[in-house]
Amino acid sequence: MVLYFCTKFIKMKKLFILLGALLTIAACSSNDSSETSTDGNNYNRTLLLTNWADNIIIPSYVNYQAKIEVLATNINTFNTVSTEANLLAVRASWIEAYKAYQYVAIYSFGKSEEINLKESANSYPTNATAIEANVTAGTYNLALLSQFDKQGFPALDYLINGLNTTDALIVTHYTTNVNAAKYKKYLTDVVTRLKSSADLVVADWNTGYRATYIANSGTSVTSSVSITTNKFVKNFEKNVRAGKIGIPAGLFSGGVKYPEKVEAFYKNDLSKELLNTAVKASQDFFNGKHFNKSTTGEGLASYLDYLKSVRNGQNLSVIINNQFATIFTVNATLNNSFSNQINTDNAKMILAYDALQQNVIYTKLDMMQALNITIDYVDGDGD
Repeated sequence: MVLYFCTKFIKMKKLFILLGALLTIAACSSNDSSETSTDGNNYNRTLLLTNWADNIIIPSYVNYQAKIEVLATNINTFNTVSTEANLLAVRASWIEAYKAYQYVAIYSFGKSEEINLKESANSYPTNATAIEANVTAGTYNLALLSQFDKQGFPALDYLINGLNTTDALIVTHYTTNVNAAKYKKYLTDVVTRLKSSADLVVADWNTGYRATYIANSGTSVTSSVSITTNKFVKNFEKNVRAGKIGIPAGLFSGGVKYPEKVEAFYKNDLSKELLNTAVKASQDFFNGKHFNKSTTGEGLASYLDYLKSVRNGQNLSVIINNQFATIFTVNATLNNSFSNQINTDNAKMILAYDALQQNVIYTKLDMMQALNITIDYVDGDGD
């Protein structure tokens, strides 16, 4: 009998220990749940994604599509009546479309990533020798990955700005040159590919992807917030900081400068405007600013403010915006032609790079950590 009660007592003691452990786990789980509100789990990411989709991303793509359509129309007119005046019209619409592209370059996901819109639209420096080979052959497939540097805005730069030293001589390539008809066809084929890509992306956003994008409002690495924020940071780091400044200025080649690798090399006075447009697009997205409007909605800045994210006692959103202001101030010292700037005073290009780099640090390291978002792309050049 004593043995029975002892056994019973031991079993009851184990039961109480087990119940105690379960209560402890439950208490810990409750504490974890309350703590998640401080790292953003209660932030309204659906509202954030809705603002991004409806007021920033889709309007940016629609604007880009419209600018491409104007460019395509002007190229068609020029091909029909190849005059200097019509060449100037093509050039003006090319600039406007190129600036519109800077706003959509950030959003390289979904259909845009699937069809390689970014790579086909803006791989530079363009391969002029290969373009001439394509024109001469008259047969090519711009859908091939190997054709990225023979199309897009950089290829158009060569075709409307770089074929010769004066507008009159450029026009002769489309009138009296033995390959005049082939040059016209290449112009048409390049802008047609730009247009078809823009059309596909806009159609995708408007026929289902928008709803899918907004619904994917979780916190995983495959969530829309994570993907979009990663693309924003990657574009600023790789395409703006490195592509527009760092690579041509020699910061990734041991000081060997490449003035021919600047964006819009043949136009030669557009590089700074494209840089500032890209920086403005990045700042507007960071702040949740509606495209082409003064209204501001939910964005990365408001998300950081919700989390009360600070660095050295100051709101991180304020620090990042202050650095954007510094970037524009430094950029103002640059020549409109980056190739000229590199050749005459490359130190200013390096200062511009450093200003951009500081916001890479603030966004890629401080911001991503505050938002608890994992970097999802390979970083080969360090920070």
